Amino acid sequence: MRGRFLTAIAIRIESERPDANFFVALDEKIKTNANLLIGAPIVLDLEAVPGFVDGTLLQNLIDAIRSRGLLLFGVQNASAEQRTVAEKAGLIPVLIGRDAPTHKVRAEASGPMRSVKRLENKVIRRHIRSGQMVVAERGDLTIIGSVASGAEVVASGNIHIYGTLRGRAIAGADGDENARIFCNKLEAELLAVAGLFKTSETIDPDLRSRNVQVFLEDETLRIERFL
Repeated sequence: MRGRFLTAIAIRIESERPDANFFVALDEKIKTNANLLIGAPIVLDLEAVPGFVDGTLLQNLIDAIRSRGLLLFGVQNASAEQRTVAEKAGLIPVLIGRDAPTHKVRAEASGPMRSVKRLENKVIRRHIRSGQMVVAERGDLTIIGSVASGAEVVASGNIHIYGTLRGRAIAGADGDENARIFCNKLEAELLAVAGLFKTSETIDPDLRSRNVQVFLEDETLRIERFL
């Protein structure tokens, strides 16, 4: 058995009875982000609706979302009762690593030194074609080339792209909020650092075709041009 990264899109539910406005907003998102949403793994985020425990309403919601071509498979931030209802409806409770507490261990001078996980930075000397996914599970990822539309690059650390980024780049996949994305030319479909992301339509047009860095600051994903 070997762990692999999985990029999923979370749909945040903010009403215990999703109404027509919810589906209008969802349809608009699908229309403007079809390449991102159609065929992508989808989870429901139930953090804002702890009282959403009606199995019939949940099943109706599942059917409506799947009828739009979205691959809904799980729930996140669900209570124990919600997990039970979700499992009966065939959804998998997903644990989000970033929500887990961070334990900072201080080494004692007299104690044994703790083992440190060895970094395994990855360097790819070619273009990443559409449909391909490249992952650096324990370090930085460097692409000496471009990342095509429909391709995805993921790293637990930083991502460096010495070319055009047209696909998706996900840095800090294990929750590292200090991770950054660097690219020579920004045309991305999606940018994400430690779970916070921007899609193509929310990226400032003035930053497109520029060399940029992407990072977190005050729980906000920022994109800046190099000076």
